[in-house]
Amino acid sequence: MRRHWLIGGLSLLCLAGIWGGFAWHQHRLAATATQPQATRTTQHDQATTNRAAAKPTTTTWHHLKHPLKLPILMYHSLSTGNQLRVPPAQFAREMAYLKRHHYRTLSAAEAVRALTTNSVPARHVVWITLDDAYRDNLTAGLPILQRDHLHATINVITGFTHKSNHLTLAQMTKMATTNRVDFASHTVQHLDLDELSTSQQRRELSASKTWLDTHLHQQTQVLCYPAGRANATTRRLARQAGYKVALTTNEGVAQLSQGRYNLARLRVTPGMSTATFATLLAVTNP
Repeated sequence: MRRHWLIGGLSLLCLAGIWGGFAWHQHRLAATATQPQATRTTQHDQATTNRAAAKPTTTTWHHLKHPLKLPILMYHSLSTGNQLRVPPAQFAREMAYLKRHHYRTLSAAEAVRALTTNSVPARHVVWITLDDAYRDNLTAGLPILQRDHLHATINVITGFTHKSNHLTLAQMTKMATTNRVDFASHTVQHLDLDELSTSQQRRELSASKTWLDTHLHQQTQVLCYPAGRANATTRRLARQAGYKVALTTNEGVAQLSQGRYNLARLRVTPGMSTATFATLLAVTNP
């Protein structure tokens, strides 16, 4: 008799456990069904975002069989008034040309890598540079670069950041966050370096690099000579200061055979036709 009661009690306990588990499962289904759609979507989107973030995007660089020929475009102010000023409408047409023909516009770091390793991240590459850091590089230039998803390097005169027609530090910092612009040195006071003493040259090169490195939290690799003026002392000091390459105003396509601290550029002039602009870029890198 006692055995029958024991068996019956155990049976009741089993039934109670099964019923409890079933009730808890039904409660979870109901809670999920009544959960707001936005919440479930947000959780799904977050999971998707996390997966995307976990999957790195990489660019394949290709080593060239022959020395790289790199077109470095030279701009200044994006306005009108003299032969150094290219109107914004012309700049927009030229940037649209680059986009339409699938040019990869290099950052300063990418340009240094391309030149020093003789490799490229795309078949067509170009380096856009703007000298002097005029404020219209922000107001007229940046919207065009953003529109076409292109990149440019602005060569900064660090002693001019307080002048009304030049970029301030706050503006440069804001531009850097777009990932469409980076910054290189154009010295402190934009003096003709080849007319300065060794100590004066060293100060112009080192102080400008320190300013950029400190205020923009970067390792400045590129120096652009004011008016393209430099001598053997300038080039030696540029290397000692930690620059990897230096740009001149010598006309031509840049090649490492010119010397790391003597690279040529292609001047873009106001009124240049798109056909003429295209000829500047007519180089092949097999």
